[in-house]
Amino acid sequence: MSKTLYIDENVNDGIKKFLRCILENGKVKGVLTLINEGEKIAYSLISNPELIKYTVPLYPIMPLNAARSLSHITLSEPISEPIAVVIKPCEIRAFIELVKRSQGSVENIFFISFTCGGVYPIKMNVNGKINEKIDNFWRLIEKNEIDADLRASCKVCKEFIPYNTDMTIFLAGNKEINNQCRIFLNTDRAEDFAESTDGNIVQDKINTELIDELKVKRLEERKKLFEDKKIEKLGLEGLIDIFGRCISCHACGNACPICYCSLCYFDSQESEYKPVDYESELEKRGAIRVPPNTVTYQVGRLIHVGISCVGCGCCEDVCPSEIQLSTIFIKGSESIQEKFNYIPGKNPEELIPISTFDIKEFPEVET
Repeated sequence: MSKTLYIDENVNDGIKKFLRCILENGKVKGVLTLINEGEKIAYSLISNPELIKYTVPLYPIMPLNAARSLSHITLSEPISEPIAVVIKPCEIRAFIELVKRSQGSVENIFFISFTCGGVYPIKMNVNGKINEKIDNFWRLIEKNEIDADLRASCKVCKEFIPYNTDMTIFLAGNKEINNQCRIFLNTDRAEDFAESTDGNIVQDKINTELIDELKVKRLEERKKLFEDKKIEKLGLEGLIDIFGRCISCHACGNACPICYCSLCYFDSQESEYKPVDYESELEKRGAIRVPPNTVTYQVGRLIHVGISCVGCGCCEDVCPSEIQLSTIFIKGSESIQEKFNYIPGKNPEELIPISTFDIKEFPEVET
């Protein structure tokens, strides 16, 4: 059992009411969440309580992984005064991974998240089709069902319950979301904030049956996706075929929250082909693709970020060639993470495996 805040508003209005209240009473100096500016959805940092009415904290769109926004805000130094952040579970996990890499700080951040129903591809917001989906999205949330139009990565996500949050908004299978906002208070700080706001605080517990039910459905979708795409049977030739559609725009790396290098090797002069390199390749093969190294870039990125990939799907969402990047990266990352028994972003104190050395690691492959 844990303390739970009930606000007698629908879940979207309830969280906005809470955010406005903690801004007005000075519990936080700002709120970072999604804001809707005439169908332009973006993450924004808000200090004026009057502007909370424009926020859409639970909107099923991810214009970018918010871990990048938090990293920009806290990279040079921790923020000096508390802010509330309402973001999705994978965004929190990605930010924790960045913090472990000294790319941000959690100091003075009050985390609010929710049992995530997933997001739609960003193009649905660009062409306005998302407006036709919103009502159905919330109906499926109530039914604990998976919307077929969600990002592929969201339909197969196993980690839809947030870690490391002060507050968790319960959505999965909650049939009262149109009448009530139900927020679990996970920390003493959350209890303090809740006591200063309108609402009733009671002892309650999360419905694990609903959580388990949705997890089973997500795992079934995961299995189906991998089988349909024949991911395990791709091999090198399959990867060459798929990544052969890459145009080397590097949009996936720019969208990925874990790709944080100021200058990627593949954007550096070091990786540029010189005339002599082209001549050498042409002599060997008679033809060479321009630009080269698209497969090397994708495989290199998988090796680089695999241990910390949170499966947010931003890479695939921005790919102009519509390569099934998230499916490949989720499968590849799953294999790496299982080897190290590591869930990225779950435990802030756990070191990233690639940053440690254990002399007895993987004894089964010793010779």
